[in-house]
Amino acid sequence: MLTRKQKHILLKFFSMFSVIRGYNILVVVIAQYLASIYILAHDKPVKEVVLDLNLLMLVLASAAAIAGGYIINNFYDSEKDLINRPRKTMLDRLVSQNTKLSFYFVLNFIAVIMASYVSFRAVVFFSVYIFAIWFYSHKLKKLPFIGNLVSAILTITPFFVIFVYYKNFEHVVFVHAMFLFLVISMRELTKDLENLQGDMAQDYHTIPVVYGEKASKLMLTVLSVLTLVPTLLLIFQYQVGKMSYYFYVSIVLLLVFVVMLWKSNSKSQYLILHNILKLIIVLGVISIPLIDIGLVLNKITFIR
Repeated sequence: MLTRKQKHILLKFFSMFSVIRGYNILVVVIAQYLASIYILAHDKPVKEVVLDLNLLMLVLASAAAIAGGYIINNFYDSEKDLINRPRKTMLDRLVSQNTKLSFYFVLNFIAVIMASYVSFRAVVFFSVYIFAIWFYSHKLKKLPFIGNLVSAILTITPFFVIFVYYKNFEHVVFVHAMFLFLVISMRELTKDLENLQGDMAQDYHTIPVVYGEKASKLMLTVLSVLTLVPTLLLIFQYQVGKMSYYFYVSIVLLLVFVVMLWKSNSKSQYLILHNILKLIIVLGVISIPLIDIGLVLNKITFIR
C-alpha cells in the first residue's frame, strides 16, 4: 500500500505528465526515428542511424521543446480548458502554475543545451522554435487562419530539423510532409469546432467562432479533398512499399470523416472526428516500417 505522501507525489507526476502530454511526445520521438531510418536516411545502415548521437540530441531537444510548449500552452489556456476539458484541467491543476513555469524554463534550457551538442545553428533553430511556440500560445492561437497555420507548422517542425540534418531533398519527402501538414491542419480546425464553447467564452477568434460551423465544415471538406492529392501521389507515383495499404486506409477514414462531419453538431461528435484524425496520424507512424519490410527484418537482426 502506498502512503499518503507517495500517493500525492504520484498524482503530481501524472498531473505533469498530463500537462506535457507525454504520450504525444513519445509518438513524436518514435516518428522521428522511424522517419530517419526509412525516409530521410534510408540509404544509411540502421545501426549508424540509431547510434547517431547528433540525431539523439536533436530528438531529445525536440522532446524538451515540445514539452515546454505544452506547458506554456496549458498556462495561457487554463481558463478556456476549464470549460472545454474540465476533468483534465482538474488533474492539471494539481501542479501549481509557478511549478509549471519553472519546468517550462528548465525544459527550454535543456533543449538548447542538447542542441548545442550538434551545432550553433541547431541552437539558433531551437531558440527560434521555442520563441515561436511561446508567441503562438500567447497571441497567434486566438486568431483565425493564422493560428491554425502556425500550429500546423510548429507541429511538423521537429521533423523539419531532422530533414535539414540529413539534407535529404528527394521529392517523396516533401509529399510525405504535405500529407502530414494537411492532416494536422484538419485536426487543428476540428479541435476548434470541439472547443467552440470555451473559445467563445474566452474571446478566442478561431475560424468556427468568426465564420461559423458551416464554413468550418466546408473548409475541412476542402482540406480532405486536398489531402487526397499527396495520398494518391504516394500510392501511385512513389515507391512506398507496403505502406501504400496505410494510404488506402487513410482514404477510407477521410471519407468516413467527411460523412460524419456534416452530421455532427455537438462536442462529443467533434471529439470522435478529432480521434479519427489522430488515428490516421498514429497509424501513419506505425506504418512507416512498411516502406521496406527487408529493413524491418534487418533491424530485428540488429537488435538481436
